[in-house]
Amino acid sequence: MHPPPFDARTLTVDLVRQLLTTQFPQWATLPIQAAEPQGWDNRTFRLGSDLSVRLPSAQGYVRQIEKEHRWLPVLAGSLSWPIPVPVALGQPGHGYPFPWSVYGWLAGQPAGSVDLPDLRPFAADVARFLSDLQAVDRGGGPPAGAHSFHRGGALAIYDEETRECLTDLAGWVNTEGARAVWDAALVAHEEVRPVWFHGDMAVNNLLVAEGRLVGVIDFGCCGVGDPACDLVPAWTVFRGESRVVFRAGLATDARLWARARGWALWKVLLQLRQLREGRAAGDEVTAARQVLLEILDDHRTVQAG
Repeated sequence: MHPPPFDARTLTVDLVRQLLTTQFPQWATLPIQAAEPQGWDNRTFRLGSDLSVRLPSAQGYVRQIEKEHRWLPVLAGSLSWPIPVPVALGQPGHGYPFPWSVYGWLAGQPAGSVDLPDLRPFAADVARFLSDLQAVDRGGGPPAGAHSFHRGGALAIYDEETRECLTDLAGWVNTEGARAVWDAALVAHEEVRPVWFHGDMAVNNLLVAEGRLVGVIDFGCCGVGDPACDLVPAWTVFRGESRVVFRAGLATDARLWARARGWALWKVLLQLRQLREGRAAGDEVTAARQVLLEILDDHRTVQAG
């Protein structure tokens, strides 16, 4: 992740209002409210009842805008669940240095903000969404690369970073078990038929209502490549029977599953290193440790089998 080059506190309702007044006055009088929770790559604001405004938080995320405006309308026409569709492209102004976007607003709550007592129907929905996404014609789609922060590519690009995390976390988590998961993921690398991937299937990018998936947001890291990175909810969201349901709804094999565990491990190790440096509350530490335990237990179960 790249720290924003300017104070993120400048990305405010007032700034959004100024940008709209100058560039899209037809929307300038609508109510504006900061969305919660906020993401890292962009700051999102609800605009009226039907729109949203997204502003990249750093230069490194600007390249995602053109991709989303080109491809999200294509993907939206092929998926069974709603995804954000660009409505307008804004330009820098009022001290804000990057292009920005207006999207349609999607109904639903981030899955991480609600209690889902039975995850199995939700798991089946998420698996179906990913299957539908992978089935979309990939012709001309952007291959995995810097724009996707290499999601959809080879895990090896994050090998050095992952091993640095393991060194830094020694004595704080089970680094021996984590290293075994990582090594197995690297060994499982193979050239696969590229398909569309989302690239950031974080729990709060999955919108729910009444326990079911009703939309998926934040396609900034999407592209065409290895879909293993999209399977991380198996450990970050699901466990037990819901994980079984999730996997059963996808076309997976042992090598793909091992790579997916590697992606989940890389992400949670980065999070744990940040948490150890005192950047979050204790409940976040507990949740991250639980994700790591789920990854390690799943790997041990496979090895024992």
